[in-house]
Amino acid sequence: MIQKRISMLGAYAVGKTSLVRQFVSSMFDEKYHATIGVKIDKKIVSVRDNEVQLMLWDIAGAEDHFTIPDSYMRGTAGCLLVIDGTRIETLDRALDLIKQLNGSVGTIPRVIVLNKCDLIDEWQVDDEQLARLAPLGCHIIRSSAKTGEGVEEAFQVLAEQIVPE
Repeated sequence: MIQKRISMLGAYAVGKTSLVRQFVSSMFDEKYHATIGVKIDKKIVSVRDNEVQLMLWDIAGAEDHFTIPDSYMRGTAGCLLVIDGTRIETLDRALDLIKQLNGSVGTIPRVIVLNKCDLIDEWQVDDEQLARLAPLGCHIIRSSAKTGEGVEEAFQVLAEQIVPE
């Protein structure tokens, strides 16, 4: 079995832990539980007739000017960068994290997840803001950890990028 490590990155309270919980266990908890350090989960997915065990590193939410330790990133095959669509500042934080990621492990596969699409009435990230992500050439997937929308797709798209053909 192929084993690949995926890191979950984003500002605090964007829904990284909730996305992992929804992906692994099909569950959602309304209460916010801050991650301290790193929480590791795993799930087996199928990619081009291969069983792939994804090791999901849910890294504590990054505050402004927080540097993610290189030791957290070493060995990462791909990254899900999570943005809270109801908080525009989390897009800026994701752009900062991409710079850190590139400096730490180079250019690796990544998918940008616009989370909380169930709260569309509170949405702050518009198409003009999303245009800032275009130069990155990443898949951008809208999701809701609460409803499950886009969650499987985000992880599957990244898994297909990190498993060689």
